[in-house]
Amino acid sequence: MGIIERNRRLIEADQKYIWHPFTQMKEWLEGEPLIIEEGRDCFLRDIKGRWYLDGVSSLWVNIHGHRKREIDEAIIRQVERLGHSTLLGLGNLPSTELAERLVSITPEGLTRVFYSDNGSTAVEVALKMAYQYWKNKGIEGKNSFLALRNAYHGDTLGAVSVGGIDLFHEIYRPLLFETYKAPSPYCYRCELGLNHPDCRFGCLQKMEEILRNHGEEIAAIVLEPLVQGAGGMIVSPPGYLRGVKELAERYETLLIADEVAVGFGRTGRMFACEHEEVVPDFLCLSKGITGGYLPLAATLTTEEVFSAFLGEYAEFRTFFHGHSYTGNPIASAAAIASLDLFEKEDILEGVREKAGIFSEWLEEVNGLVHVGDSRGIGLMGGVELVLDRETKRPYPVESRTGYRVCMKARERGLIIRPLGDVIVIMPPLAISRENLSRMLEIIREAIMAVTEGR
Repeated sequence: MGIIERNRRLIEADQKYIWHPFTQMKEWLEGEPLIIEEGRDCFLRDIKGRWYLDGVSSLWVNIHGHRKREIDEAIIRQVERLGHSTLLGLGNLPSTELAERLVSITPEGLTRVFYSDNGSTAVEVALKMAYQYWKNKGIEGKNSFLALRNAYHGDTLGAVSVGGIDLFHEIYRPLLFETYKAPSPYCYRCELGLNHPDCRFGCLQKMEEILRNHGEEIAAIVLEPLVQGAGGMIVSPPGYLRGVKELAERYETLLIADEVAVGFGRTGRMFACEHEEVVPDFLCLSKGITGGYLPLAATLTTEEVFSAFLGEYAEFRTFFHGHSYTGNPIASAAAIASLDLFEKEDILEGVREKAGIFSEWLEEVNGLVHVGDSRGIGLMGGVELVLDRETKRPYPVESRTGYRVCMKARERGLIIRPLGDVIVIMPPLAISRENLSRMLEIIREAIMAVTEGR
């Protein structure tokens, strides 16, 4: 079979059999799919042989680049020993070693690791643990959660219940449990009509009001530290996270930090909570945990929470939750190799240095005619496009401005994805300075081409 025939068959098979996530399949079926065949360093190659910069870290998971030798070799070594063994009543070597490493690098006080498969399940685990913790302590009534508007915590029903993006979540409302919602720290479009810093954290004041009136019902506060990712790369102002932690302590509720997107160096620290010296009661991790190789997630919690589940068999304090591939040895081996690379290649220092390039670019691009706001931290951020800068008037949905910018960038050899009209920037942490600058220049050119007709 020739290459042209093979490619035609692959495209037909994709359109005939695959239902793609977060994709309007009518459009997909009418177009020609981009199918990736190979990855190398920070680039992806499609079936037609064209290379693209991976500007979204393959959906925010790739840290060290594709085909990283050390992770490849760690996986091969583990495959030669053990592919999988359940953690239900058994242990395995790689997951034990990884748990020890995770406890050693996460905020002090997080001492217990519960494995699952992806970010949604990591959050789901934390929600169920927080709920059962209070039950096991004999405290009734804490049956709800406090989350933020514009939040995204995954697509399982518990995670959706604490989500706050109507576009994604509203249709499932009849299936969800009720939660309390506090204002998002979205300073550019403050729902309270305030301006930071003169607002004196009005969003935190509203959160405290909810806790004051309903704290006895709230099992935990759930939030994405520093950046609400899928909500539009919304960066909270300094001090906000610390303020949430203080409210959780004051009103005797637990704190769940969803670091699925912001963990593992993305913000310039290993974990976002470190920026404000916050220790949550639960830390949810996934995405970058294996360097973008295999599905794995972990929910870390404290000895206090863990001890509430200890008891005699007949007391039924057990946490009745688990997954078939919990603590998979191959995924755990990949994660250990990824953590080794953080030390070997001083990844965090590299992120901090490249963050300076990114920060300067964000300031520069903020001067473009149709850029309303540019924001970021570390090597993650977003550029919000607007029809009118003065009024912050957004583009009409049907114009698909963000999408057209991303397609224009693709023509120039860069893969990125929008969140509505927010252009998301999330390159692999290992991206070279040269490729980072090239990526940012392509995005600037694409924005100008679409919004200014250049």
